Amino acid sequence: MTTNARLRALVELANSGSVRGAAEALVVTESAISSAIGSLSAEVGVPLVDRHGRGVRLTPAGKRYVDYARTILGLHDEAIRAAHGEADPEHGSIRLAAVTTAGELLIPALLASFTSQYPGVDCKLEVASRTAIWPMLARHEADVVVAGRPPSDLRQTRLRAVSPNTLVLVGPAYMTRGFEPAEATWLLRESGSGTRATTMTLLEELDISPPQMVLGSHGAVVAAAVAGLGVTLVSRQAVRRELQAGTLSELPLPVEALDRPWHVVTQSSSTGSTELLIAHLLSRRELGWRPAG
Repeated sequence: MTTNARLRALVELANSGSVRGAAEALVVTESAISSAIGSLSAEVGVPLVDRHGRGVRLTPAGKRYVDYARTILGLHDEAIRAAHGEADPEHGSIRLAAVTTAGELLIPALLASFTSQYPGVDCKLEVASRTAIWPMLARHEADVVVAGRPPSDLRQTRLRAVSPNTLVLVGPAYMTRGFEPAEATWLLRESGSGTRATTMTLLEELDISPPQMVLGSHGAVVAAAVAGLGVTLVSRQAVRRELQAGTLSELPLPVEALDRPWHVVTQSSSTGSTELLIAHLLSRRELGWRPAG
């Protein structure tokens, strides 16, 4: 195996948690994975995995090394994309990553508009929680991220565009009369969600500990609110139709408006195809983006 192939073997072992899982992901034999990991360990000079029950697990050194492996592979992939994008931006590729709500609300219109003008650009999209997508950008596994506020420790990146986003508390219409936040059941997003983090901060500010129900996605909390199971904090864009139809209503809160703008962030040195995407989203007013700063 080449060095990159051995690194991918280690990364897939970390992702799947087993030699078998890594072999299936890379479509190779289990012995090939074991050989690749053994070669890497010999090259590094310390064990990267050890036996654990009937399988293997990363050693502390292996966990540290796999972080570098992800970055190395991400940079190599980015370099290939950059070369193709420089030679022919309209036939390059872009790796996008977005938080769940942005993936549902913003990305479809953006990709539909962009790919209609640049059908030769291959766009790949990963939708995940904010705790997953920002590390992807840091490890050069993504070219563009669409999410809420970037982490303060993010390095070698550029904030390219912003779009307004206001969070509102919604629930069934009957709750609007005499609404008491402390008495309602609050419907929460999954762990790692930025909206959930904002909700927990809001509850601390209100100094209340209401009943809570955790659901697995943006769509699930909205559906649960419509069904009358409780209230939820959500982007006003996400429930525009429900508010217009009257199946949900905005509920009063004793705090200032919760403005949480969307951000588009790229690598500090972005590919030609990525620059086409940024120029496109800023030139289409209907997409709702404006230049950062």
